[in-house]
Amino acid sequence: MGGGGGGGGEEVEGWLEGEESAKAMLSRTITRRERPLLLPPPLDRVPLRLGNVVEIVGPSPSSKTHLLIQAAVNCILPKEWKGVNYGGLGNLVMFFDLDCRFEILRLSQALKHRIMEANGSRANPNWEQGDADAFNCYQKKGPDVECDSELFSSCMRRFMYVRCYDSLEFLTALKTLHYQLQKERDTHGVDVHFLMIDSIGAFYWIDRASTSVALKGNDRKCHSLQSVSESIIQEIRKLLLVHPMLVLATKAANLGELKRNSQKWYSENASDLITLGSGPQKLPYREYMPSIWQSFVTQRVLVRASGEDNKHHNSPIYLSQWLLPSLSLSDKFIVTDAGVSTL
Repeated sequence: MGGGGGGGGEEVEGWLEGEESAKAMLSRTITRRERPLLLPPPLDRVPLRLGNVVEIVGPSPSSKTHLLIQAAVNCILPKEWKGVNYGGLGNLVMFFDLDCRFEILRLSQALKHRIMEANGSRANPNWEQGDADAFNCYQKKGPDVECDSELFSSCMRRFMYVRCYDSLEFLTALKTLHYQLQKERDTHGVDVHFLMIDSIGAFYWIDRASTSVALKGNDRKCHSLQSVSESIIQEIRKLLLVHPMLVLATKAANLGELKRNSQKWYSENASDLITLGSGPQKLPYREYMPSIWQSFVTQRVLVRASGEDNKHHNSPIYLSQWLLPSLSLSDKFIVTDAGVSTL
């Protein structure tokens, strides 16, 4: 009993002492925030900074999760590994799966392809991206086999994944995330660069229909959509003060003609009915997320299927267009097992 009490006292003293001074924390966070960064194509038209909140909105399916995966792979890959240039950031990724449909296999496939692509380019300067399927990092013979496997495992350890089944689980995870991020930073020696949320509106209907929930004893706190959203954003704001990260959140949207009998489920505010896209294909869309979330978002990009026939691949062609800031240009891309490729 005495030994256990002493250990607990040491832990309390260590917690009180802190892991870094206020000066060191401010220097670290300010320096990181000031560095501009670009997401991988097709989301590379707008320079971003840590602390920004980017919303990727589009109908389902429109490859929103694939865009998160591509950004995650670019983040967890190192810039250079044993003389090979991989062009990554070498940082950690925190991924919240609120849709409960994320498949880790897709991440591992995209990561393996990037590794094989860099190794193939090193071995053959004329090696093309389309030849990636000919490579297999586990069947290659020679000294690079162990190197590839080691790099793959190192990158996967930088990807942190949490699945939440309701808003309270998500909120609880956010409240305890500060200590987890500190632990991971000490373990890997790098910071978390991306906070990914897929998808932010997954619990919209459940939270909208909820009235109240018992939280402690006989105390009851309103568990409304607005209160939950406020609490979630408050926790994210607190995290960003200590751990500067780029927030990437996907959001499903029904584009096209709205049915009258379904409008009652959305905000009755006429200002929530907006138009997405530009040119001849303008699409009506009624914003359903609370205004506190809408004001929290600093950048927004629309992704959707183009409707064009792909003559060279079996994959459909998608369009991406920045809405905030508003850009008239759009980019075309496809999604294959190797990842996202621009056209």
